[in-house]
Amino acid sequence: MVHLAPPGAEATGAWWRDLRTQALLRALRLRGAPAALVYASTTGVYGDCRGERVAESRPVRPQTPRAQRRVDAERQVRFFGRGTGARTAILRIPGIYAPDRAGGTPRERLHKATPVLRAEDDVYTNHVHADDLARMLVAALWKGRPQRVYNASDDSALKMGDYFDLAADLYGLPRPPRVPRSTAQEQLPLMLLSFMGESRRLDNSRVKNELGVRLRYPTPSEGLRSGS
Repeated sequence: MVHLAPPGAEATGAWWRDLRTQALLRALRLRGAPAALVYASTTGVYGDCRGERVAESRPVRPQTPRAQRRVDAERQVRFFGRGTGARTAILRIPGIYAPDRAGGTPRERLHKATPVLRAEDDVYTNHVHADDLARMLVAALWKGRPQRVYNASDDSALKMGDYFDLAADLYGLPRPPRVPRSTAQEQLPLMLLSFMGESRRLDNSRVKNELGVRLRYPTPSEGLRSGS
């Protein structure tokens, strides 16, 4: 079984709990645990790593309510696996892009000329092509080790602004304007600002060495072209 549902936006009570995962696991206990369960989590559970290289052994430090709910979901899934004998695996997923789907690339933001941070304020961001992610999920379902965590990322180590510059050049569009962090809060939505507050470079060795995944699109340079 592959569990893709994100946590709800619980605003009251136990806001740090993922009630959707709780309900799913309760139902599975009643019906019988699957042989394997793969949970699609997020790399946001690491928090801000100041651009450092991040392996799966790094302790989680969630800095947003949604990332805290993801951590709760991961704990629930691991507890479920230990209690039922189901082979559970967790994929921590960065930014997903899919050139063949509406809204699956930065094209719309580039048309809107949404600003990005200037180079000295910019953060490292991580990506994975939707097709490669699908293959990782299937590989984890069949080959994932019990209670194992995998960084489901490609090989790139791009700063956010460089990613949008790359997309702009590939699509023949103007590069986005660059702004200092001090003025970004006045020009960008809160959700986007939260991504700009965290910087990390993911180590994806485990997903390749243990699951045997060979990336079809190792960097966005190849992946963003795939739907054109």
